[in-house]
Amino acid sequence: MQMRQLGYTDLKLTTVGLGTWAMGGPWQFGWGPQDDDEAIAAIPAALDTGINWIDTAPVYGLGHSEELVGKALKATSQKPIIATKCSLLWNEKREKVSCLKSQSIRDECHASLKRLGIETIDLYQIHWPEPDEDIEQAWEEMAALVQEGKIRFLGVSNFNVEQIKRLQKIHPVASLQPPYSMLHREVEDELLDFCAQNNIGVVAYSPMQRGLLTGKFSQERLADLPLDDHRRKNPDFHEPQFTATLELVEQLKEIAERNGKTLAQLALSWVLRRPEVTAAIAGARRGRQILETAPASDWNLSKEDIEQIEQLLAERQAKLK
Repeated sequence: MQMRQLGYTDLKLTTVGLGTWAMGGPWQFGWGPQDDDEAIAAIPAALDTGINWIDTAPVYGLGHSEELVGKALKATSQKPIIATKCSLLWNEKREKVSCLKSQSIRDECHASLKRLGIETIDLYQIHWPEPDEDIEQAWEEMAALVQEGKIRFLGVSNFNVEQIKRLQKIHPVASLQPPYSMLHREVEDELLDFCAQNNIGVVAYSPMQRGLLTGKFSQERLADLPLDDHRRKNPDFHEPQFTATLELVEQLKEIAERNGKTLAQLALSWVLRRPEVTAAIAGARRGRQILETAPASDWNLSKEDIEQIEQLLAERQAKLK
């Protein structure tokens, strides 16, 4: 699998990594019911393909995703790069709560280390910059944890340029994890250039747009989503966006098929066409899902494919105006 260096760090990531959001099972932003045995089995399946890093977070399943990753790590001799996050907690009602206070950051780090069963977190990221006024306080505590050997490198997720600049004054920012897909390209406006200029790695999340770009969605499947699947509330799954995306996916099939690839691989390879992007997260909760998406790491889209996709995306956007 192709690999790229993450910003200024010595971490070399396969361009496709394993995301564990859906593995966490039901919670406020869950993906419906999940079988733990299937989830755990997906992790060695990913490592066997050559993937060398796993992205997780405490809030995914309210600790459950990290626990499953920890169980899988105990059962394998492989030592993947582990990226997790802080800043999102949950209350007694299992509702998401944001906190960036120093003591909370320290407590969250120790809790993640325990759930994961590791001594050091390779990449520790602020999940969301909320509340904004506390990001420096959190970053200072994270930098202290680096000095203590609990963390190797620090990154951020869902940050804008100005927020990153504020943190750079305290400790180097190794990476940014933004949403990036054919349907959401906001990161191209300013963030990609900024990260390239500042030697900050970019790890894209939701490159398949929560499954919309995989060719496996239809009106019927949308109707059949579990009631606790967070996608029911997402605007991308509402009209007119949903139908416009289904029409786009039908047009993208021809590009994927002529290359002997799947639509999921096409979505990942499209994100990876940008040199500023270090890697993309392929979420999976079953082994067969990551076995399908992992090969995208070794597919470089042609200039002609990229130009055709650009035209199709412009046509979709015109329909939504």
